Amino acid sequence: MGTETLDRAPTLGVLYGRALLTARSGGDSLPDRTLELVNATIDADAVADYAHVCGFRVGGELPITYPHMLAFPLQMRLMTDREFPLPAPGMVHLRNVITQQRPLTVGEPLVVRVHAERLVAHPKGAQVDLVSTVGTPDGGSTWHSRSTYFVRGASAEEAEDTAPPEPEPHVGDRPHAVWKVPGDIGRRYAAVSGDVNPIHVNSLAAKAFGMPGTIAHGMWTKARVLAALSGRVDEAVTVDAVFRSPLRTPSRAFLYTAATKDGWDAALRSAKGKDHVLLTVRPAA
Repeated sequence: MGTETLDRAPTLGVLYGRALLTARSGGDSLPDRTLELVNATIDADAVADYAHVCGFRVGGELPITYPHMLAFPLQMRLMTDREFPLPAPGMVHLRNVITQQRPLTVGEPLVVRVHAERLVAHPKGAQVDLVSTVGTPDGGSTWHSRSTYFVRGASAEEAEDTAPPEPEPHVGDRPHAVWKVPGDIGRRYAAVSGDVNPIHVNSLAAKAFGMPGTIAHGMWTKARVLAALSGRVDEAVTVDAVFRSPLRTPSRAFLYTAATKDGWDAALRSAKGKDHVLLTVRPAA
Protein backbone atom coordinates (compact mmCIF):
# COMPACT_ATOMS: atom_id res chain seq x y z
CA MET A 1 0.00 0.00 0.00
CA GLY A 2 1.47 3.34 -1.06
CA THR A 3 1.48 6.56 0.93
CA GLU A 4 0.34 9.99 -0.25
CA THR A 5 1.70 12.75 1.99
CA LEU A 6 -0.29 15.96 2.35
CA ASP A 7 1.21 19.28 3.39
CA ARG A 8 -2.07 20.61 4.83
CA ALA A 9 -5.41 19.26 5.98
CA PRO A 10 -8.03 18.99 3.21
CA THR A 11 -10.79 21.61 3.27
CA LEU A 12 -13.99 19.86 4.28
CA GLY A 13 -16.33 22.37 2.63
CA VAL A 14 -14.68 21.75 -0.73
CA LEU A 15 -14.81 17.98 -0.23
CA TYR A 16 -18.52 18.00 0.65
CA GLY A 17 -19.23 20.11 -2.41
CA ARG A 18 -17.36 17.59 -4.53
CA ALA A 19 -19.24 14.73 -2.89
CA LEU A 20 -22.64 16.27 -3.64
CA LEU A 21 -21.74 17.06 -7.25
CA THR A 22 -20.16 13.71 -8.05
CA ALA A 23 -22.16 11.36 -5.80
CA ARG A 24 -21.86 7.97 -7.42
CA SER A 25 -20.48 4.55 -6.78
CA GLY A 26 -17.05 3.88 -8.19
CA GLY A 27 -15.52 0.49 -8.86
CA ASP A 28 -15.49 -2.57 -6.64
CA SER A 29 -12.17 -2.03 -4.86
CA LEU A 30 -10.77 0.49 -2.40
CA PRO A 31 -7.95 2.97 -3.06
CA ASP A 32 -4.69 1.17 -2.34
CA ARG A 33 -2.97 3.94 -0.46
CA THR A 34 -2.65 5.67 2.89
CA LEU A 35 -3.16 9.40 3.25
CA GLU A 36 -0.65 11.00 5.61
CA LEU A 37 -0.69 14.47 7.14
CA VAL A 38 2.60 15.45 8.75
CA ASN A 39 3.03 18.26 11.25
CA ALA A 40 -0.68 18.30 12.08
CA THR A 41 -1.49 21.24 14.31
CA ILE A 42 -4.03 21.42 17.11
CA ASP A 43 -5.73 24.73 17.74
CA ALA A 44 -6.47 25.30 21.44
CA ASP A 45 -9.58 27.36 20.68
CA ALA A 46 -10.93 24.64 18.40
CA VAL A 47 -10.42 22.05 21.14
CA ALA A 48 -12.23 24.29 23.63
CA ASP A 49 -15.17 24.76 21.24
CA TYR A 50 -15.36 21.01 20.71
CA ALA A 51 -15.22 20.38 24.46
CA HIS A 52 -18.11 22.78 25.07
CA VAL A 53 -20.33 21.14 22.42
CA CYS A 54 -19.59 17.61 23.68
CA GLY A 55 -19.52 18.29 27.43
CA PHE A 56 -15.83 17.73 28.17
CA ARG A 57 -13.76 19.76 30.59
CA VAL A 58 -11.49 22.26 28.83
CA GLY A 59 -7.80 21.63 29.45
CA GLY A 60 -4.42 20.88 27.92
CA GLU A 61 -5.20 17.23 27.14
CA LEU A 62 -7.35 16.33 24.15
CA PRO A 63 -10.63 14.51 24.77
CA ILE A 64 -10.20 10.92 23.63
CA THR A 65 -12.58 11.49 20.70
CA TYR A 66 -10.95 14.73 19.52
CA PRO A 67 -8.26 13.17 17.28
CA HIS A 68 -11.15 12.05 15.07
CA MET A 69 -11.38 15.76 14.14
CA LEU A 70 -7.82 15.52 12.78
CA ALA A 71 -8.46 12.30 10.87
CA PHE A 72 -11.91 13.08 9.45
CA PRO A 73 -10.73 15.47 6.69
CA LEU A 74 -8.41 12.72 5.44
CA GLN A 75 -11.26 10.23 5.61
CA MET A 76 -13.40 12.56 3.51
CA ARG A 77 -10.56 13.09 1.04
CA LEU A 78 -10.37 9.34 0.57
CA MET A 79 -14.15 8.81 0.44
CA THR A 80 -14.61 11.50 -2.23
CA ASP A 81 -11.81 10.10 -4.41
CA ARG A 82 -12.97 8.87 -7.82
CA GLU A 83 -11.54 5.46 -6.98
CA PHE A 84 -13.66 5.11 -3.85
CA PRO A 85 -16.48 2.64 -4.54
CA LEU A 86 -19.19 4.10 -2.25
CA PRO A 87 -20.88 7.53 -2.44
CA ALA A 88 -20.11 9.82 0.50
CA PRO A 89 -23.50 11.63 0.78
CA GLY A 90 -25.85 9.81 3.14
CA MET A 91 -23.10 7.60 4.53
CA VAL A 92 -24.06 6.40 8.03
CA HIS A 93 -21.61 5.71 10.86
CA LEU A 94 -22.29 2.23 12.30
CA ARG A 95 -19.42 1.69 14.72
CA ASN A 96 -16.30 3.37 16.06
CA VAL A 97 -13.52 1.73 18.06
CA ILE A 98 -10.83 3.97 19.56
CA THR A 99 -7.71 2.76 21.34
CA GLN A 100 -5.66 5.40 23.13
CA GLN A 101 -2.31 4.61 24.73
CA ARG A 102 -2.05 8.04 26.35
CA PRO A 103 -3.85 11.38 26.03
CA LEU A 104 -2.55 13.71 23.34
CA THR A 105 -1.90 17.33 24.27
CA VAL A 106 -2.46 20.74 22.71
CA GLY A 107 0.71 21.87 20.92
CA GLU A 108 2.12 18.38 20.44
CA PRO A 109 3.47 17.73 16.89
CA LEU A 110 1.47 14.90 15.33
CA VAL A 111 1.27 12.74 12.21
CA VAL A 112 -2.17 11.55 11.02
CA ARG A 113 -2.66 8.56 8.72
CA VAL A 114 -5.86 7.17 7.18
CA HIS A 115 -6.60 4.23 4.91
CA ALA A 116 -9.68 2.23 3.93
CA GLU A 117 -10.20 -1.51 4.23
CA ARG A 118 -12.81 -4.27 4.63
CA LEU A 119 -15.32 -3.33 1.94
CA VAL A 120 -18.08 -5.91 2.49
CA ALA A 121 -21.76 -6.46 1.85
CA HIS A 122 -24.34 -5.43 4.45
CA PRO A 123 -27.90 -6.84 4.58
CA LYS A 124 -29.21 -3.46 3.43
CA GLY A 125 -26.28 -2.20 1.36
CA ALA A 126 -22.51 -2.09 1.79
CA GLN A 127 -20.07 -1.05 4.48
CA VAL A 128 -16.43 -0.08 4.74
CA ASP A 129 -13.87 0.64 7.46
CA LEU A 130 -11.78 3.83 7.61
CA VAL A 131 -8.74 3.21 9.79
CA SER A 132 -6.99 6.20 11.36
CA THR A 133 -3.86 6.56 13.45
CA VAL A 134 -2.45 9.62 15.17
CA GLY A 135 1.10 9.50 16.43
CA THR A 136 4.36 11.34 16.88
CA PRO A 137 6.91 12.24 14.17
CA ASP A 138 9.30 9.56 15.48
CA GLY A 139 6.88 6.88 14.31
CA GLY A 140 5.08 6.13 17.56
CA SER A 141 1.31 5.62 17.40
CA THR A 142 -0.65 6.75 20.44
CA TRP A 143 -4.21 6.80 19.05
CA HIS A 144 -5.96 4.37 16.72
CA SER A 145 -9.51 4.39 15.40
CA ARG A 146 -11.62 2.14 13.19
CA SER A 147 -14.82 3.71 11.86
CA THR A 148 -17.34 1.51 10.06
CA TYR A 149 -19.58 3.34 7.58
CA PHE A 150 -22.70 2.06 5.79
CA VAL A 151 -24.39 3.10 2.54
CA ARG A 152 -27.97 1.94 2.01
CA GLY A 153 -28.60 0.32 -1.38
CA ALA A 154 -24.92 0.13 -2.34
CA SER A 155 -23.34 -3.15 -3.34
CA ALA A 156 -20.21 -5.03 -2.39
CA GLU A 157 -19.06 -8.62 -2.53
CA GLU A 158 -20.05 -10.99 0.22
CA ALA A 159 -17.05 -11.64 2.48
CA GLU A 160 -16.26 -13.18 5.80
CA ASP A 161 -16.90 -10.68 8.59
CA THR A 162 -13.55 -10.25 10.36
CA ALA A 163 -14.73 -7.54 12.74
CA PRO A 164 -14.57 -8.37 16.46
CA PRO A 165 -17.88 -9.02 18.25
CA GLU A 166 -19.90 -5.90 18.99
CA PRO A 167 -19.94 -4.64 22.58
CA GLU A 168 -22.65 -5.98 24.87
CA PRO A 169 -22.85 -3.60 27.84
CA HIS A 170 -24.76 -4.61 30.97
CA VAL A 171 -26.19 -1.50 32.56
CA GLY A 172 -29.34 -2.42 34.45
CA ASP A 173 -32.79 -0.96 33.97
CA ARG A 174 -32.56 2.47 35.62
CA PRO A 175 -31.11 5.50 33.82
CA HIS A 176 -28.51 7.66 35.52
CA ALA A 177 -29.22 10.79 33.49
CA VAL A 178 -31.83 12.18 31.14
CA TRP A 179 -30.58 14.44 28.35
CA LYS A 180 -32.56 16.91 26.34
CA VAL A 181 -30.93 16.64 22.91
CA PRO A 182 -31.37 20.05 21.22
CA GLY A 183 -32.64 20.37 17.70
CA ASP A 184 -29.52 22.28 16.63
CA ILE A 185 -26.93 19.83 17.97
CA GLY A 186 -26.27 18.56 14.43
CA ARG A 187 -25.41 22.06 13.24
CA ARG A 188 -23.40 22.83 16.37
CA TYR A 189 -21.34 19.65 16.09
CA ALA A 190 -20.91 20.22 12.36
CA ALA A 191 -19.51 23.67 13.13
CA VAL A 192 -16.73 22.26 15.34
CA SER A 193 -16.07 19.06 13.38
CA GLY A 194 -16.66 20.05 9.76
CA ASP A 195 -18.92 17.00 9.36
CA VAL A 196 -21.82 18.61 7.48
CA ASN A 197 -23.37 15.38 6.22
CA PRO A 198 -26.94 16.41 5.24
CA ILE A 199 -28.55 13.76 7.45
CA HIS A 200 -27.38 15.77 10.48
CA VAL A 201 -28.19 19.31 9.41
CA ASN A 202 -31.16 19.25 7.03
CA SER A 203 -34.45 17.49 7.73
CA LEU A 204 -35.56 17.14 4.09
CA ALA A 205 -32.17 15.79 3.06
CA ALA A 206 -32.16 13.37 6.00
CA LYS A 207 -35.55 11.98 4.95
CA ALA A 208 -34.32 11.64 1.37
CA PHE A 209 -31.57 9.36 2.69
CA GLY A 210 -34.07 7.22 4.64
CA MET A 211 -33.78 8.89 8.05
CA PRO A 212 -36.81 9.91 10.17
CA GLY A 213 -35.48 13.49 10.24
CA THR A 214 -32.21 15.08 11.29
CA ILE A 215 -30.18 12.81 13.53
CA ALA A 216 -27.28 13.45 15.90
CA HIS A 217 -23.77 12.57 14.74
CA GLY A 218 -22.65 9.22 16.05
CA MET A 219 -19.34 10.69 17.18
CA TRP A 220 -21.17 13.39 19.13
CA THR A 221 -23.15 10.76 21.03
CA LYS A 222 -19.99 8.79 21.74
CA ALA A 223 -18.17 11.90 22.92
CA ARG A 224 -21.13 13.00 25.05
CA VAL A 225 -21.27 9.63 26.82
CA LEU A 226 -17.51 9.69 27.45
CA ALA A 227 -17.76 13.25 28.76
CA ALA A 228 -20.29 11.97 31.31
CA LEU A 229 -17.66 9.44 32.44
CA SER A 230 -14.86 12.04 32.68
CA GLY A 231 -12.52 11.41 35.62
CA ARG A 232 -13.53 7.75 35.82
CA VAL A 233 -11.80 6.44 32.69
CA ASP A 234 -8.13 5.42 32.59
CA GLU A 235 -5.73 7.07 30.15
CA ALA A 236 -4.87 3.90 28.19
CA VAL A 237 -8.23 2.54 27.04
CA THR A 238 -10.22 1.05 24.20
CA VAL A 239 -13.67 2.56 23.71
CA ASP A 240 -15.97 0.54 21.47
CA ALA A 241 -19.25 2.19 20.41
CA VAL A 242 -21.99 0.79 18.20
CA PHE A 243 -24.52 3.28 16.84
CA ARG A 244 -27.59 1.07 16.95
CA SER A 245 -30.42 3.38 15.91
CA PRO A 246 -30.63 7.07 14.89
CA LEU A 247 -30.96 9.64 17.67
CA ARG A 248 -33.46 12.16 16.33
CA THR A 249 -33.06 15.83 17.06
CA PRO A 250 -34.65 17.26 19.08
CA SER A 251 -35.45 14.45 21.49
CA ARG A 252 -34.81 13.08 24.95
CA ALA A 253 -32.17 10.44 25.60
CA PHE A 254 -31.60 8.30 28.68
CA LEU A 255 -28.07 7.42 29.79
CA TYR A 256 -27.42 4.11 31.54
CA THR A 257 -23.99 3.34 32.99
CA ALA A 258 -22.39 0.61 35.07
CA ALA A 259 -18.88 0.11 36.42
CA THR A 260 -17.27 -3.23 35.57
CA LYS A 261 -14.26 -4.92 37.11
CA ASP A 262 -11.96 -3.29 34.56
CA GLY A 263 -13.88 -0.40 32.99
CA TRP A 264 -17.35 0.92 32.18
CA ASP A 265 -20.44 -0.10 30.26
CA ALA A 266 -22.90 2.46 28.93
CA ALA A 267 -26.01 2.70 26.80
CA LEU A 268 -27.93 5.67 25.46
CA ARG A 269 -31.61 4.85 24.92
CA SER A 270 -34.88 6.41 23.89
CA ALA A 271 -37.84 6.91 26.23
CA LYS A 272 -39.21 3.60 24.91
CA GLY A 273 -35.98 1.77 25.71
CA LYS A 274 -34.64 1.60 22.15
CA ASP A 275 -30.84 1.51 22.01
CA HIS A 276 -29.18 4.46 20.29
CA VAL A 277 -25.58 3.79 21.38
CA LEU A 278 -23.98 0.82 23.10
CA LEU A 279 -20.52 1.50 24.52
CA THR A 280 -17.81 -0.26 26.48
CA VAL A 281 -14.60 1.12 28.00
CA ARG A 282 -11.81 -1.36 28.64
CA PRO A 283 -8.03 -1.20 29.26
CA ALA A 284 -6.01 -0.78 26.07
CA ALA A 285 -4.37 -3.97 24.85
